[in-house]
Amino acid sequence: MFRNRNITPDLLLIDALKKMDTLDRKLLIVIHENTFGGLLSAGDIQRAIINGKDLNSPVKEVMRTKIKTGKPGDSLDQIRSLMSEFRMEFYPIINEQNEVQEMYFWEDLFTDVDSPKEQFDLPVVIMAGGLGTRLRPLTNVIPKPLIPIGDKTMLEEIFDRFAQFGCHTFHLSVNYKAELIQYYLEEQHLPYSIDYFKEDQPLGTAGSLTLLKGKLDRTFFVNNCDIIIKEDYSEILKYHRANKNDITLVAAVKSYHIPYGTVVSGEQGQLIELREKPEMNFLINSGMYILEPHLLDQIPNDSIYHITHLIEDVKQKGGKVGVFPVSEKAWIDMGDWSEYLDHIKYARKD
Repeated sequence: MFRNRNITPDLLLIDALKKMDTLDRKLLIVIHENTFGGLLSAGDIQRAIINGKDLNSPVKEVMRTKIKTGKPGDSLDQIRSLMSEFRMEFYPIINEQNEVQEMYFWEDLFTDVDSPKEQFDLPVVIMAGGLGTRLRPLTNVIPKPLIPIGDKTMLEEIFDRFAQFGCHTFHLSVNYKAELIQYYLEEQHLPYSIDYFKEDQPLGTAGSLTLLKGKLDRTFFVNNCDIIIKEDYSEILKYHRANKNDITLVAAVKSYHIPYGTVVSGEQGQLIELREKPEMNFLINSGMYILEPHLLDQIPNDSIYHITHLIEDVKQKGGKVGVFPVSEKAWIDMGDWSEYLDHIKYARKD
């Protein structure tokens, strides 16, 4: 009935996040002793991380219990109407004993499996000037932005993901094999406005943005050409605006298993705690950002200047730098050989 989307309220948030990644779903059903407990979404976990909640906390501390449910006897038309109105991924039918009698899923009742995306029309800057050293020898011939993913290149994959949210204006920072990149994209006759700007010398991951001074007067996204974020970009933008951030950094949750028992000691070497093969969770800088246009004036001209320098400068001047978390599998680092090979295998299966 639940298609493996059910979890218990005592499950840890990190494990719920991993299950979402495995199922490629953003919503799970919380069941307690065969009764309906509530729902847990990726957004619930993201808000918990933003508010400082430990990922080793149980689901019951952040799950939603006040949600819309149906009752036995509801007609299919009623169910379809409610699911469409509130964009519900699934709709539980609950009896008087709070037991789940039936579960209706979006993909069973609607032909469009994916819900419509909230639209915004903002410029996107793609950093496409790197040498792609991690993908050599392939990048000795093909520039990294043009490396294929199925029937598309990396750049086209990024374009298309942003286009789902209404973004059609792209600014490409190019350098290595710039002419080949421009020639290829022009030959594809893509339905986007693409502007190219080229460094005369390497200026770092943010230094080249000085070439856009006077061109950008709105909030804009920055995306490395070798990373793909499988996330609702409108939710990242909402977070950025709601918190009045100068910069929002998208960070991926990354888990590492320590294959040994670890020791925590205190004064005079006295044992405090033994931890058997612990798992440690970190937030990794993914390579996607949202910036406000006034920051372009803070970037020095003709100097090597990385986006990490800009972030530190903004913080030192009292500006706001936000962090929006996404799950580990929502971040694909295509600049790494193992990640690239895994992704193209997945693309072939699709």
